[in-house]
Amino acid sequence: MYEHDVIVVGAGGAGLRAAIAADEEGADVAIVSKLHPVRSHTGAAEGGINAALREADSWEDHAYDTMKGSDYLADAPAAETLCKDSPKETINLEHWGMAFSRDEDGRVSQRPFGGLSFPRTTYAGAETGHQLLHTMYEQLVKRGIKVYDEWHVTRLAVTDEEKPEDRTCSGIVAIDVQTGKVEGFHARNGVIIATGGLGQAYDHTTNAVSNTGDGVAMAYRAGVPMEDMEFIQFHPTTLPSTGVLISEGVRGEGGILYNEEGERFMFEYGYANNAGELASRDVVSRAELTEVNEGRGIEDEYVHLDMRHLGTERILDRLENILHLAEDFEGVDGLVEPMPVKPGQHYAMGGIETDENGETCISGLYAAGECACASVHGGNRLGGNALPELIVFGKRAGHHAAGKEMDDAKITTGKVGDYEEAEIESPVPLGESGLGEDVAADGGAATAASGSDLVQQVVDEERETIDTLLEKEDGIQHAEIRERVQKSMTRNVNVFREKEGLKQALRDIREARELYLDVFVADKSRTFNTDLLQTLETRNILDIAEGITLGALARNEFRGAHWRKEYQERRDEEWLKHTLLSWNDGEPELWYKPVILEGENKTYEPKIRSY
Repeated sequence: MYEHDVIVVGAGGAGLRAAIAADEEGADVAIVSKLHPVRSHTGAAEGGINAALREADSWEDHAYDTMKGSDYLADAPAAETLCKDSPKETINLEHWGMAFSRDEDGRVSQRPFGGLSFPRTTYAGAETGHQLLHTMYEQLVKRGIKVYDEWHVTRLAVTDEEKPEDRTCSGIVAIDVQTGKVEGFHARNGVIIATGGLGQAYDHTTNAVSNTGDGVAMAYRAGVPMEDMEFIQFHPTTLPSTGVLISEGVRGEGGILYNEEGERFMFEYGYANNAGELASRDVVSRAELTEVNEGRGIEDEYVHLDMRHLGTERILDRLENILHLAEDFEGVDGLVEPMPVKPGQHYAMGGIETDENGETCISGLYAAGECACASVHGGNRLGGNALPELIVFGKRAGHHAAGKEMDDAKITTGKVGDYEEAEIESPVPLGESGLGEDVAADGGAATAASGSDLVQQVVDEERETIDTLLEKEDGIQHAEIRERVQKSMTRNVNVFREKEGLKQALRDIREARELYLDVFVADKSRTFNTDLLQTLETRNILDIAEGITLGALARNEFRGAHWRKEYQERRDEEWLKHTLLSWNDGEPELWYKPVILEGENKTYEPKIRSY
C-alpha cells in the first residue's frame, strides 16, 4: 500500500494545480493518473484563459458575463471566485514561464471570445492548454512531486455510514496498467478527484477516449450527488468526421460561418443579431443545427467556417495548428477554402457537487476541474472559462485538502437541510442498478474500519471483483454496450431534446445495464489489459449517461445548453434551482436546491439573454 498526505486522481490542469498547491502547503502529495501528465486532455484545449488584466476591464464585468452566460444558473459566489482569482493565477502561470502570445508592446495578448463584453481571453496561439499543461508539469518536476502514471483508479475507499455527510474518504484503489496489480493508496489528509470530462458518453465528441467520467461516477456511487448533469455543452465548431475541436479562437479572430447558400446566417437569429459568430456556444450551436435541419446545411450535415480573409500571416501566427487539424482530418486547406464544422459534445457543466474550495459532502473528498460542479458555469459555460476553472479551483482544492484554512464556503454541499424532493419521470421501473450486487455500490467497507485498514479492505474487495471479471469465459463485450449508449445519447440527448427521445434514451441505458450483467473480458492477461480497463470505464459511462438523461427529462424548461421542444422558454419562477441526483443504493433519487444569485456586492437578476 502507498501512503501520502494528499492524493490527486488525474493529471490534467486541475490535478496538476491541486498537487502544486498542496505541495506549497508542505503536504506529501502524489498524483495517480491513468495517463502521463502531458498526455492529459487539457493539452487539447485550444482557446484561452479569461482574466480581467486590462485597466478598462474588471473582475466584476467578467462575473456579470459569466452569470449571464450561465443563463442565471451559476452560483454567484463560485462565479465571483473564478473571476476574482483568475488574473492572479494567470499572471502566476506567466511567471512560471508559460509562453503566452504577446502584443507588440510586450503585454500578454487578449482577444474576443463568445459571450464576453471585453476581449479578455489570454492565449498561447491555438495551443493554450498544451502550454499550460507543460508549464505546470515543469513545476511538478521541479518540486519532486510523485506521479504514479498509468495507474487506473477504479474505486474510492469510503466508510459506509447511512448518510453521505457522515462518511469519510481515506484513499483510493487503482490498477497498475503495466502489471495488472490492484493496490491501495492511503490519503492521510484527503483525496482530490480531477479526472476531467465525460464526453465518451457520446459518439461525437471533442473529448479524448480517456474521458469516460470515472471520477464523477465513482464519487456518485460513494454518496456524493451529481449536480446539473443535464447541462452538456455542444461546441459549435468540431470537424464532422472525428469530432476534433476547431478553436473558438478562429471566430474570436474574425472567422465567419456560412450555410450552403453562402449566406452569413448568425446575424439572422434575433438572440445573436449583435454578436453574430461571437454569441455564446449554445446559441451558435442551435443556429447551426437549425440551418442544417431547415435544408441549408452542406451535405445535410454541417456548415462552413471561413478564416481565409484573416490573411496568411495572421493565421500562421495565431491559428497555425488549426490548419493542420483541418488538413489532417478533412483534407481541407484553411488558407484557401472554408472548413466544415458542426456541433459536437464538448463539455459538462455539471458534475460532482462541491463548494468553491472543492470540498464534497464526504469528509476528506474533494473535486476540481470539469468533473466538479461548484456551480460556476450553470446552464452554459463561456469559452475561455474552463482553463481558469482548472487553475483557480484546482489551487483552492489543493490548499484546502492539505489543511490550509481558507474562506468559508458559501455553498452548502450534500443532502442536508431543507431541499425539495423530486419525482423522476421514467419510462421503465428504476429497480436495481442493473450492475449486480458485486459491482453495484462503491460506498466502501465496514464503518469500523478507518484509514489504511479501510483502504486495504476495499482493495481486497476490488481484487475479487476484477478476478471475477477475468474468470468469466463468455458473455457480451463492453464495446457493444458502450456503442449502444453512445449512439442513443447522440441521437436523443443532443442539442435539441424532446420528451419521447429522452425516454427512449433512458430505455436504451437501462437495457445496456441489463446487458452489462453479462459482460466479460476477452483478454485474460494482466499486462496492459485495455479490454479490462475499458470494461470498467463502460460501467462509469452507464451511470453518467443515466444522470444526464434523468436530469434532462426532469428539467421542464429551456435554459442555457438545455433545449426542450415542449418548453420553449426559461421558467425562472419554477426552475431557478439545481438538479441533484443521489445514488440511493442504485435507485437514483432526484432532488433540488436553490441557485445563489446574491454575490459579494450585488444580486444578479435574471434577464433575457441575447448577444
